[in-house]
Amino acid sequence: MASSRRASRRKTYFFSDAHLGLGSREEEREKEQRVVDFLSLVLQDAEQLFIVGDLFDFWFEYKSVVPKGYFRLFSKIAELRDAGVRVSFLAGNHDFWLKGYFRDELGMQVFLEPIERVIRGKRFLIHHGDGLLKNDTGYKILKSILRNRVNMFLFSLVHPDIAGAIARWSSRKSRQHTSKRPLEEGDMIHHAGQKIGEGFDYVVMGHNHLPQFRKIGNGVYVNLGDWISENTYAVFDGKKLELKKWSPRPR
Repeated sequence: MASSRRASRRKTYFFSDAHLGLGSREEEREKEQRVVDFLSLVLQDAEQLFIVGDLFDFWFEYKSVVPKGYFRLFSKIAELRDAGVRVSFLAGNHDFWLKGYFRDELGMQVFLEPIERVIRGKRFLIHHGDGLLKNDTGYKILKSILRNRVNMFLFSLVHPDIAGAIARWSSRKSRQHTSKRPLEEGDMIHHAGQKIGEGFDYVVMGHNHLPQFRKIGNGVYVNLGDWISENTYAVFDGKKLELKKWSPRPR
């Protein structure tokens, strides 16, 4: 029975940009439930799941403290892991302050940089998508500052409530760059084309919240959209990659 269940788990799922913690308590509970319901679908036939960044609008781990909430989400991820589904978390530009919680408590593989994978004979580049806007020197400097280990240590000395307030302010400021999304889209597509030219079959990104499925040369570029308004995800069945839209169950 166990071997037959493993044999039926052949699909690979991708989603990104839920930005949990962005809105009001009611909005975020409803959004979290949508993600949890989607993960119940993943549980049915997934071999692996890639969370391609910005699952949270802000995430920072202290030695003995993590942000409050998300019990339903974490329980579902633990259920996936217990069922043998491999779960990989690729840090985005909102949730990259990661230490060991996801790895040690939830059994996820965590990556701070883009990753390459061969899945059933197809080459995938999986990239959150940030940092690809040409001449965006300001963001690249900010990213290097925020990911600096010394700065992370200094931030950890701040009380979590104060740190959370600072992070929410920073998140609001970052949304002033949403006007750059069409520009980012062009540079992301250009980057995807380069990678496909290097031999990748699929380039999967998130970040700019604009779902897209585009054939480029001999490959495909997919942008995963978001779970704020789009509820989009990608699934690879071993033969083809599809971009789909999740329809929440009526309650």
